[in-house]
Amino acid sequence: MFSKTLKTFAFALIFISSTTIVSQTTKEITREWVAFFQEVAVKTDKKVKFKLRANLKTVGRKSNSAATLYARIDNKTEESGFRESVQDSVLDNPKWTSYEIVGHFDEAAEKLTFGAWVVSDGDFHFDNFELFFQKEGGDYEPVTIANPGFEEKVHNDNIPGWQQDVDKEKNILKVKGYTFHSSDETNNGKSTLVVRGNGVQNNPANNINTEEGFTPQIGTLVSMLNNLSNRVERVVKDLDIRQTDHLLDEKANRIGALIMHLAAAEKIYQNLTFEHRRFNKEEEEKWQVGLSLGEEAREKFKGKPITYYLDIYKEVRKKTIEELKKRNDEWLEESWPGSIMNNHFAWFHVMEHQSSHLGQILMLKKRIPEEENDIKLPEEKVDN
Repeated sequence: MFSKTLKTFAFALIFISSTTIVSQTTKEITREWVAFFQEVAVKTDKKVKFKLRANLKTVGRKSNSAATLYARIDNKTEESGFRESVQDSVLDNPKWTSYEIVGHFDEAAEKLTFGAWVVSDGDFHFDNFELFFQKEGGDYEPVTIANPGFEEKVHNDNIPGWQQDVDKEKNILKVKGYTFHSSDETNNGKSTLVVRGNGVQNNPANNINTEEGFTPQIGTLVSMLNNLSNRVERVVKDLDIRQTDHLLDEKANRIGALIMHLAAAEKIYQNLTFEHRRFNKEEEEKWQVGLSLGEEAREKFKGKPITYYLDIYKEVRKKTIEELKKRNDEWLEESWPGSIMNNHFAWFHVMEHQSSHLGQILMLKKRIPEEENDIKLPEEKVDN
């Protein structure tokens, strides 16, 4: 269900339309934060300034409890537009505080998103949102937004006039531990919004801890290794074969080959640190092409789904974890014969190596054409 209003500002040729999406179902997820917001489609032929104001009060219960007012401009191009946020964090004596964001957009702009997000446990109070666009003479003119003072009360965890995060199917994402309420503890008017966080769960992906079953430093190392490999998997797991095999140019590597390269590099460091040896003949036949990459890898690693490479990658990691569980923190300080590094640096290097290639994979993923016909493969050299 969609409801739209259109308003034209002749002084700057700004066209504004606000859209409210009402989803029929909710999907429960786990993360540390939750947001609410409104979107305004904008179009202009010149630079335009805007102001966003709101009153916030944070009654936090944890060290990271905070409420944040934000505004973001999305451009029609891939380049980012203006974005800024201001934070109201834990206070010894919580009180209503007025915050303001001054921003701008230009002819590249497509959409202004504004609202707030909160983090962790606490009662986060909001009231009196105001949005202004600057006129040609320099004065600011108020823009009508939906339910700015939350006089329309929350019903079934929905805030009238405001959106909450949705997935691709337009299901509202309900974050565990967060609820939305109307409060009579007024700042300006008869009602305010309270976002309550109670028992908010941390996402392991955003935390480095000491994994159980390991000595302290090795447990932290394992946490970091798994955090990074989970990010690699998350970035590539939905690629189809066309995307997995896409070749940016004649000297690039396919994403599938890069995953194989990560597995091969981790395998050689298993051999070096756990067994004090390099590849044997059988292992070299299996891993060396992936380790070296280049032309041979471009020919060998194609035509297979991304799961083929991820299964190999995860199997290597399983072996790493099994071996690290057998060792202690003192082992990290040791080296293998002929090595100029200790075991701790070796596995730090495995992580930085994977992080480096994750950046490369993200870049390559952005360069994959949307349509198969748009792919330009390197031309083969033909001798006349």
